[in-house]
Amino acid sequence: MPSVLFVCLGNICRSPLAEGALRAEAARLGLDLIVDSAGTGDWHAGEPPDERAIAVAHRNDVDISGLRARQVRAADFRRFTHVIALDHDNLARLRKLAPADATAELSLLLDHVEGREGQAVADPWFGDDAGFEVTWAEVTAAARTLAARLRL
Repeated sequence: MPSVLFVCLGNICRSPLAEGALRAEAARLGLDLIVDSAGTGDWHAGEPPDERAIAVAHRNDVDISGLRARQVRAADFRRFTHVIALDHDNLARLRKLAPADATAELSLLLDHVEGREGQAVADPWFGDDAGFEVTWAEVTAAARTLAARLRL
């Protein structure tokens, strides 16, 4: 069964939004999939997503309020078939953290969207609600194409 771990820095904005978007798309398609998210940093461990992330997901009929931040673990690189970073810095960190026996495919989320390859998902942390709308649009576009790919 395919399994996907989304990774950003603190696991309270972008990666839980990506998790929620992919869960929703997998449910829509009837795709059996394991989805989770984590951060490369640990300072938000145990916290729910940012209120603005919860709000934008809710406006799009996705509930991420029950998610809790956690840090990436070495076992994640063997547990998940895909470990997907939301930006270049976190992808570089993941490459350094990956154990020698890692089996997960590493990529950037927007590598899964035609014409957006190599781009980072917008980080809305320091902005306003509009930034979270942009991030939601990016993660949902990627969720659609990623789910279609994993369905094959």
